[in-house]
Amino acid sequence: MQDLDSLRYPIGRFSYEKAYSSEQRRDLIANLEAYPGQLRRAVTPLTEEQLDVPYREHGWTLRQVIHHVADSHLNGYIRTKLALTEETPTIKPYEEALWADLRDTAAVPVLTSLHLLDALHARWVAVFRSLTEANFLGKTYFHPASQSSVSLDRQLGEYVWHGKHHLAHVTGLLTREE
Repeated sequence: MQDLDSLRYPIGRFSYEKAYSSEQRRDLIANLEAYPGQLRRAVTPLTEEQLDVPYREHGWTLRQVIHHVADSHLNGYIRTKLALTEETPTIKPYEEALWADLRDTAAVPVLTSLHLLDALHARWVAVFRSLTEANFLGKTYFHPASQSSVSLDRQLGEYVWHGKHHLAHVTGLLTREE
């Protein structure tokens, strides 16, 4: 039996210690670009019953996780654009758990969120690929929940981690079911 922390954070918690190199950024952007396909491949074989299984006790169902990724990455994309067009804007946090419980999560097929991620990541990747190092390090937004400024460099790493984190929830549950 796995402990709660390893079920909750199957790839560990995100950490950002210093600015990424140009090569690291290229790899992160490539990862962001590949992510929708990776999630789609993990989700496609799932039955409707499997989609309604929580990835851990008292956790979200896989259906909620997939819709959450779309919600979260949509917010991340908007935060990127705000940071690029405003001077350290204060972003609006959202109640992820409440969003996951809204009716659209249960009523809308996960394929809808997978399509959204395809289009969203294509746009997001195009934005990230257009940035200079000065943009990555100098363009920030203020996150009121953490009371900190977030550079686009850190944000890129954090959202790549976020995708891998939730992909591990999907694949980890399937591994445990076998």
